[in-house]
Amino acid sequence: MTIKKRKAYELEIIDLAFGGRGLAKPDGLPVFIDRCVPGDVVFAKITKKKKSWAEGKLINIIKESALRNQGKCQYCNFCGGCKWQQLGYDLQLEYKKRHVTESMEHIGGLKDVRVKDVIPSDRIYEYRNKMEFSCSSKRWLLPWELENDEIKKDFGIGLHVPGTFDKVIDIKQCEIMPNLGNKILDDVRSFIKESGLDAYHLRTHEGFWRFLMLRHSVAFDTWMVNIITKTKRIDVVQKLADLLAQRHPQIKSILNNITDSKSGVSIDKEEIGLYGEDHIMEKLGKFAFKISANSFFQTNTKSCEKLYSKVSEYAELTGKEVVMDLYSGTGTIPIWLSGQAKMVVGIEIVKSAVIDAKQNARLNGIENCEFLEGDIKDVLPQLKQKFDVMIIDPPRVGMHKDVVQQVLSIGPEKIVYVSCNPATLARDLEMLGPKYEAREIQPIDMFPHTYHIESVALLLKK
Repeated sequence: MTIKKRKAYELEIIDLAFGGRGLAKPDGLPVFIDRCVPGDVVFAKITKKKKSWAEGKLINIIKESALRNQGKCQYCNFCGGCKWQQLGYDLQLEYKKRHVTESMEHIGGLKDVRVKDVIPSDRIYEYRNKMEFSCSSKRWLLPWELENDEIKKDFGIGLHVPGTFDKVIDIKQCEIMPNLGNKILDDVRSFIKESGLDAYHLRTHEGFWRFLMLRHSVAFDTWMVNIITKTKRIDVVQKLADLLAQRHPQIKSILNNITDSKSGVSIDKEEIGLYGEDHIMEKLGKFAFKISANSFFQTNTKSCEKLYSKVSEYAELTGKEVVMDLYSGTGTIPIWLSGQAKMVVGIEIVKSAVIDAKQNARLNGIENCEFLEGDIKDVLPQLKQKFDVMIIDPPRVGMHKDVVQQVLSIGPEKIVYVSCNPATLARDLEMLGPKYEAREIQPIDMFPHTYHIESVALLLKK
């Protein structure tokens, strides 16, 4: 079979590739198709064709795989939030472990590293403590809505269709968010429809309503509502805030972030408090944290505790060690390790995160954590003290090669590497290979129904 671009073919899905896409191999050519399960026979149109691989778009499923489940969420075949609902959870964990193992072997050339079974999430629905919904002046219609002439393509608030920046599905019930969040979302939807103000248009950049961000504290069962608008209209947003506060006593913070930035990201230029505090409180283990509207916090609180417990286990601190935490964020890992170490030093490039980290340390009465602001590759060479253990928790792109060289020159006895991307983890472990042996990797599931997987790797100096 000669595969050609823009042609459609009947293909059998034989595997899942990293990134969560189905894999077919007609005459040995890998073809990647989204929303497929191994065992499916599908009809797909080729959208991209290269010499050694191709991509296809699913048109319809000819024969369903025996592995295919009915997703709990009515949007799971259209929205990009959690595409793997059609796979049983145990099978999801098997594929996630395999993706970590294959990344180590194929990208890092590390064939003897022990990859343990994935530690599952306690909850596989209603687990996310943060959700962000986009407003659209013209929502994307689902197939069954297209058949109903009475349904108008008007305002919608929800999640984006994968691969698009301007197509938003009007989400009535998101299953990975605690249910009260759906009631808040519905109240906001109704208010916006009656407000007389347009939703922001992602092509013309006109309109008022932009995003709704909801945060939930698992420890205290409280909520933050952040209403993001293009311009300031306190008379309007205050009415919405008053309505939400009256209906939902669990809401402890309502904010209005204002931004006229053309990017589809809800970073504010001005923040106005409408109700309650400018933050909510959360706990990880025995430690309390203030979470503001734009501060980073792991989105699955209970799995985050499992992740940090594994970091503690691998670090094996006795109270005498000086620990370095690269990419220290809002200080959650240093604070978690503070009672087990002599001192923990964190480096973080984002100024607001460093301010949050220092505040969180004071909040917990911790005096042996120090937080330094700046680019790691600039700050690290200036430090003169010896570090016994290094924690590395980089963004998805992994470590800068200059930072890798600095880590090798510092040469701590032990490294605990926390990763949200098996591919860059494998690449970085290979670069650290001259001086460090990757002894063990523990994957931890923070994101049920997605292909994403966190991993903690233990590296010992050779």
